[in-house]
Amino acid sequence: MSNAWGVVERSGRASELHATWPESERAPGQRLVAVCRVTSPAVILGSTQSEDVVDSQRARAAGIAVARRRSGGGAVLVAPENPVWIDVWLPAGDPLWAHDVGHAFDWLGESWADALAACGISDVSPHRGGFVACTRWSSLVCFGGVGSGEVLTGDGRKVVGLSQRRTRLGAWFHTACMLHWDPTTLLGILDLSAPEREAASLALARTVVGVQDLLLESGSPVVDGATVGDALIASLPRLDD
Repeated sequence: MSNAWGVVERSGRASELHATWPESERAPGQRLVAVCRVTSPAVILGSTQSEDVVDSQRARAAGIAVARRRSGGGAVLVAPENPVWIDVWLPAGDPLWAHDVGHAFDWLGESWADALAACGISDVSPHRGGFVACTRWSSLVCFGGVGSGEVLTGDGRKVVGLSQRRTRLGAWFHTACMLHWDPTTLLGILDLSAPEREAASLALARTVVGVQDLLLESGSPVVDGATVGDALIASLPRLDD
């Protein structure tokens, strides 16, 4: 097994990036990282969500496509610059592999916490334990709840979301790190009443934060998405660690 992580850059529509990962299919025994960038904004639904959660007329008017991933969780809005979207392929049998799905994210959450520390944000750590519905919108919006390995600030705000899909060959991890958090656009295309939209916005404003938001809060230099992505890749464990 290779000691290094193979790194690729992927660009396309969200539906295409979730449908297949050719490099992982060609080399399933190789650790891989994909830095993903969508060419147009999209809301990505979790595997069990109905498309009815999206107001299709509002989504079309906003120019936002609807895509689906084959991993669990709620809706995530992705745009070309935000969030930082990085996928990781881990072969089955790798030393980092965990048969317990609840602990499968542990190493990846630690890597993200180390990456954010390298970017100037030290007061973060991965969540330990099962899923926590920190808002009543957790089944609708991915960042409305906290799962195992996801990265939180010291005061409990979520910065990095994680999900995975597993096969007999390995695990495909999806990671999303917010640069700037504003739930307005996402909530604006979901099928919610005006009072629900306002309540969700208030709740999610308190429970999620972006990397750039945190750096501005502390008066530290702001970093871009490429810097955050490079920091994660540098923080991923090697076989000799």
